[in-house]
Amino acid sequence: LAHFLRQQQTTTNSPAAAMPQGDHIDLHRKRYGERLDAEETRRKKEARSAHKRAEYAKKVLGIKAKIYAKRRHAEKVTMKKTIAMHEEKGKRSRADGDKDAGAAVPAYLLDREEAARAKVLSNTVKQKRKEKAGKWDVPLPKVRPVSEQEMFRVMSSGKRKKKAWKRMLTKVTYVSPTFTRKPPKYERFIRPTGLRFDKANVTHPELKATFQLEILGVKKNPNGSLYTGLGVITKGTIIEVNVSELGLVTPRGKVVWGKYAQVTNVPENEGCINAVLLV
Repeated sequence: LAHFLRQQQTTTNSPAAAMPQGDHIDLHRKRYGERLDAEETRRKKEARSAHKRAEYAKKVLGIKAKIYAKRRHAEKVTMKKTIAMHEEKGKRSRADGDKDAGAAVPAYLLDREEAARAKVLSNTVKQKRKEKAGKWDVPLPKVRPVSEQEMFRVMSSGKRKKKAWKRMLTKVTYVSPTFTRKPPKYERFIRPTGLRFDKANVTHPELKATFQLEILGVKKNPNGSLYTGLGVITKGTIIEVNVSELGLVTPRGKVVWGKYAQVTNVPENEGCINAVLLV
């Protein structure tokens, strides 16, 4: 025991114990410098970090995911606050720079606050965003979600009909005239020709008249981006229709070619597409 205590005392009093440990890397860099590509390596690592974070966020589960999400949320809030502070600082400096320090201000302007141009611009942008959002006030804001089992029918394939990776759509679809089918052997999603529609009965809410118009495309299906990409038309879907024959014009006098409309019926049950024009 005495030998052990002596050894401990020797170790504690030695100069090596008092020195900071693990500085050999910094010391080597100070003496000999860094690799020539060190800066480029750091830059690439920094660029990859966003992808690494996204990959980790996708894989992580349970309590770890909650902790990680909370930490990332806090980081983003801090970052947004910092950016806002910098922007505000820039606005103030520009506003202060506009004032001439030597110029005398009249008495009736002393207590008046000058509106910074940046603030006016931001208000204009907000107003435009509100107007844009108002255009999407649709007739049917909420629709019943359609399940995958209802949307697709499993098709058996292969020599012995053992494979079940093909799906046949049971809903009405829109397929563009220039669409070319894949070879049937490799086609995953099959859209039956009997359920392909290219015209819709569109009602103009202000004119109180209905027109049969050509469909130009599917803008958004409320059930998901997969169905939007496949051109599936269900109740509540936003479609683009050709309104050139209605004679609608813009304030500048240009003829409006396409406009959005929302489907208001269940097309596969009624055999036709009824929609209301979004004006």
